[in-house]
Amino acid sequence: MNRQRALFAIHIAAVLFGLTGIFGELIQADAMVITAGRASFAVLALLAFIRYQGASPVRGIKPKDLTILAIAGAMLAVHWVTFFIAVKISGVAIATLGFASFPAFITLGEYFFLKERISVSEWLILLLVTLGLVLVTPSFNFQDDATIGLLWAVLSGFSFALFTLINRRAATHLPAQQVACWENLFVALLTLPFSIPAISQLGAMDWVWLALLGVMCTALSHFLLVSSLVVLNARSAGIVIALEPVYAIAFAAVLFAQYPSTRAVLGGILMVGAIVWAGLRKADKKPA
Repeated sequence: MNRQRALFAIHIAAVLFGLTGIFGELIQADAMVITAGRASFAVLALLAFIRYQGASPVRGIKPKDLTILAIAGAMLAVHWVTFFIAVKISGVAIATLGFASFPAFITLGEYFFLKERISVSEWLILLLVTLGLVLVTPSFNFQDDATIGLLWAVLSGFSFALFTLINRRAATHLPAQQVACWENLFVALLTLPFSIPAISQLGAMDWVWLALLGVMCTALSHFLLVSSLVVLNARSAGIVIALEPVYAIAFAAVLFAQYPSTRAVLGGILMVGAIVWAGLRKADKKPA
């Protein structure tokens, strides 16, 4: 894969990530059912891909790896459930912008838990993301559904940040698709017991949307992301992935006429701009 194809792949991955909230809006089920279905279809797709490669999902797995993958899977389950709750309560735009706060939580986690040094510019980026989040907040009335939905979305961003930090320590010697397969399996195992009664009531189109969500927005997007990272560095990929809220809001506006307020747009510009600036700044920084 050359650089041009890698950039194309990472943009497609960002679009697929942006479609996640759209499918969450389309599927007539609660957040737990959507998460269980998404993870189950993703596991099936990833298993098929691993077998196509002639590999095995259990090759090289140690008990310690399973423990870390289970914890990461639990955080991924919390992330997905809270995100889809946010979508159902406040709509795609607010949910996606709230989730976009996760880089700020990653920075704080690296500082407080991993004891990594944070530069002045990184604290400034954190401040901009926080300010953007304040602007995105519809109101400071906790009886407002949109505000409650935003809080669920921020919790989704926080749990995704924990998931990311755990993955930094998780089974780095294993192929990415194998890690994703096991993590999605643990998500399915955690959520299916709470979803079985409701799953039987899903309509035909709900199953179609769930399959697309699991195969395209989870398994395929993950494959495209990993493939592009063979050519692109992580910072360049991160800049493109930061466009996910833009795609999500555009899709929501066209499909559901969900238009964010001017204040929310300004907050989103601040947040996405800060994330892109972080990626550009670190990409340009020369190694010591």
